[in-house]
Amino acid sequence: MIGKRVTAVLAGLLLAGSLTAAASTAASADSGPAFRVLVFSKTAAFRHASIPAAIAAVEKLGSEHNFAVDATEDDTVFNDANLSRYQAVVFLLTTGDVLNTTEQGAFQRYIEHGGGFMGVHSASDTFHNWAWYGGLVGAYFVDHPSPQQATVDVEGTSTAATAPLPNKWVRTDEWYNFNINPRPNVRVLATVDEKSYNPVGFSGHSMGADHPIAWCHPYDGGRSFYTAMGHTSESYSEPLYLQHLLGGIDMAAGQAPFNCNPDS
Repeated sequence: MIGKRVTAVLAGLLLAGSLTAAASTAASADSGPAFRVLVFSKTAAFRHASIPAAIAAVEKLGSEHNFAVDATEDDTVFNDANLSRYQAVVFLLTTGDVLNTTEQGAFQRYIEHGGGFMGVHSASDTFHNWAWYGGLVGAYFVDHPSPQQATVDVEGTSTAATAPLPNKWVRTDEWYNFNINPRPNVRVLATVDEKSYNPVGFSGHSMGADHPIAWCHPYDGGRSFYTAMGHTSESYSEPLYLQHLLGGIDMAAGQAPFNCNPDS
């Protein structure tokens, strides 16, 4: 008889525990996403074949890490009311002039009021004639050599975008050369070692011994994170690169420490 009572009590405790766990899970689901990100992938010049894989990867990161992702190529979403819904805006493989003057104004006000920006790869090949945007990204794309394997030296391991990465990160990508070295105005998080690949681009350009490839900085009231990596579709199934992207999103959205004061 006593054995039956003990068994019944244990069963009751297990059931109660299961119900508590289920209730906790339901409450977590009901609370909704922790934050919301706008992913913008419109192109007005070169269009990367990796865009679908890139969007799918960010959406998957959102579902796995409890943030909402709205992916679009509709530039009319760049208005004050709509942008106020987002903690970060991601320019994912954009090129060319993808916003009109009114939409540019709304995006600039969004940053000025504390919004977050993340640029991926060809975001630096966007708005070459808009100086404010050039300052937001940190540098403009000039050229690149053919995609090849190279060694990335990770400098800023104290950030969410770099903490998961090895100090020497060997990977294949299309390695951008830029119009300036952004280091005086940003915190450089990673450089690419030009001795580990052929760095000369199609216009004969290379960056030299100090070749930043990912960086972040406060800008005009908001937060800016940029990574030049992410040309290939394969990048978006690469675990370390996805951790790099996730950390950058968290930093841009203000969900992770934004310790990005310029190196100077």
